Amino acid sequence: MLLLSGATGSIGSRLLPLLLERGDDVRCLVREPRRLGERRVDVQIALGDLGEMSDPYLVRQALRGVDTVIHLAATIRDQPPHRIEELNGLATVRLLRAAERSGVQRFVFFSALNAASAQRTRFFRAKWLAERATISSPLETTIFAPSIVYDHSDPWVTLLRRFSFLPIMPVSGSGRAEFQPIWAEDAARCVLAGLDRNSGRSDRWELAGPELLTYDDMSDLVSRIAGRPRPLVHLPLPMVRAGLIGMRSLVGESAFATWEEAELMEVSMTAARGTADAEELGVAPRKMGDVLAGS
Repeated sequence: MLLLSGATGSIGSRLLPLLLERGDDVRCLVREPRRLGERRVDVQIALGDLGEMSDPYLVRQALRGVDTVIHLAATIRDQPPHRIEELNGLATVRLLRAAERSGVQRFVFFSALNAASAQRTRFFRAKWLAERATISSPLETTIFAPSIVYDHSDPWVTLLRRFSFLPIMPVSGSGRAEFQPIWAEDAARCVLAGLDRNSGRSDRWELAGPELLTYDDMSDLVSRIAGRPRPLVHLPLPMVRAGLIGMRSLVGESAFATWEEAELMEVSMTAARGTADAEELGVAPRKMGDVLAGS
C-alpha cells in the first residue's frame, strides 16, 4: 500500500493516474475527496491535511498497512491558524516520524531547489528543515528538489493569464530571479521512475526543465501564449508587500496572492546539473512554451 499526500495538487493529480495504471494500491490523504474526481473510486481515502499531522489517531489510520509514503503536499501561504513553518516543516517531520514507527519502508519527499536555512523566505526555510529530517531518517528515502513546477491550469499560471487582461503585465520586484521551470507531468514521471529504483539507500534528485527563464521571461511567455502580449511593469517590493498584506487583512483567505507567494519569485531556483537528473530517470523535460501552447 502506498500513501500519497497532495494527490489533488499539480504533481499529485498527474502522478495518481500513473500509479493506478501500473497497478499500485494507493491511499490518498486528502481533505476533500471530491477533488480527486473520478479517481476517488479507485483509491482508499484517508481524511486529513497538513494541519492535522499532530493527531496521532489520524496519522496511524493513514499509515496502516503502508510500505511507501509519497509526501507531495505543501503550501506557499499561511492557512490560519497554521503557519507555513508548521505545514511544510513540522508536519513533514511528524509524518516522517510516524512512518518510522509504523513500519514504513520508504519515504519520498518533495522539497525545493535552493531550500536552505538562511534563505530569505519562510517557505524555503521550512522545506530545508523537512529535507534535513528526511535525510537523517533510518528509512530508505528519496528527495526530489524541483525548480518551479507549472501546469496549464495551476493557480500561478492562471494568475499570470488573468494579469494579461490588464493594459500592462505587473511584475513584483526586479523580475530577474532565474528558474528552470519543469512541467508537473514531467515531475510526476520522475517520481514514478524513482520508485522503481530500490537502491536501499537515500537518493536526492534535482528536477529542472530545459530552459533558464527569469520571472520576466515567464510572465511575458504566458501573456504571449494567451494571445495578449503586454509590456512588463515592475512594482517595487515594498509596495507589493504593503498592498498584499493590506488586501489579505481585508479579504482573508480569498486573496488572489499573498506577500509570501510574491516573495518566492525573488529567489532563483536553478540546478547546476540542469536536466541531467531528470534524464537519468528516463524523463526528457519539455520546454514551458511548448507545453502551454499545447504543441
